[in-house]
Amino acid sequence: MGSVLLSPLNWGLGHAMRDVPIIRALLAHGHDVTIAACGNALTALQREFPSCRFIVFEDYPSPYSAGRFFLPRFAFSLPVLLGAIDREHRCFDRILSRERYDCVISDNRLGVYSSRVPSLFISHQIHFHLPLLLWPVELFASAMSRFLYRKFDRLIIPDNPPGPLALAGRLSRPDSEEIWSRAFFCGILSGTAKTDVLPDLDYLVQISGPEPQRTRLEEILLPQVRELDGSCVVLLGSPQRQGEVTGSDTCSVRTYVMNHEKAELMNRARFIICRSGYTTMMELAELRKTEALFIPTPGQPEQEYLSRYYAENGWFFSKSQYRLDLAADIAMARKYPGFPAMPSTDENVRSLYDNLLAGYLE
Repeated sequence: MGSVLLSPLNWGLGHAMRDVPIIRALLAHGHDVTIAACGNALTALQREFPSCRFIVFEDYPSPYSAGRFFLPRFAFSLPVLLGAIDREHRCFDRILSRERYDCVISDNRLGVYSSRVPSLFISHQIHFHLPLLLWPVELFASAMSRFLYRKFDRLIIPDNPPGPLALAGRLSRPDSEEIWSRAFFCGILSGTAKTDVLPDLDYLVQISGPEPQRTRLEEILLPQVRELDGSCVVLLGSPQRQGEVTGSDTCSVRTYVMNHEKAELMNRARFIICRSGYTTMMELAELRKTEALFIPTPGQPEQEYLSRYYAENGWFFSKSQYRLDLAADIAMARKYPGFPAMPSTDENVRSLYDNLLAGYLE
């Protein structure tokens, strides 16, 4: 059987969590899986797959800021980021000088590739969609992404093909023939499976994403959540955190839960409050949840675009964290129908393995 190295980016837990069904499929087919990661992504995957081999492999720092000025900071930090990607690639080369793999799978880590080993890249954001005034930045980002994607043999896009079921909208649409030729649309990937349980939890609040915005949302949401009528569980998405956080008689606050525990809570929840991160969107689509409120990370173009895209399609309601009135926003969000039905993760992973991964490993 084959040997695979999989390496997710550690900007929040989303990249690691959407890789869970891929790792499960690889292990089920008898392949050896080594996971190279750092921070919360490493901790979470160690808990999910204790039998796998792990390498502590630092990635580049997130450009997210504490305020709304992601784009200026990102533009100024771009030379630093490109240098960090180059250093990441050189560190990865040193790993390959000591280890042998049949295939490398990178989830948004642009330096994790090799000309000596088939290298696959997972990303739903193939096209960078920015506000109209920033079209020069969008053109530059598209050209830069085409240059970086050339390093990889194939691009695995966790979305349905362009059309009415495209969960990422324009973000997952390649903008050149070269990228189209490398693209494999595998459909949604979620480590959270739908189960037949009674929806007995009124609210599930998921506080997630990269710091410092994760902490800022926690500070804004917790006081309002404690005032909600009905049962509530708050997940802080912080696996390395120590100590307890106070809830209330009807509200339980947990620093982190295993993926199967989160899956149970999501299945039980009647209403979900969360960021509009793409991994969470795939989970809601997988579970066919129809009642949710999205709170995009301030200044993060991807989440802001997805929130607008879903509102324009009449699927879900979203609100800025700076203007949250939770009780009123929940009432508005209940009027939306949710995502249309689409192929499940189980179907998609089988197709991904049979039509792409097996060709490198069997």
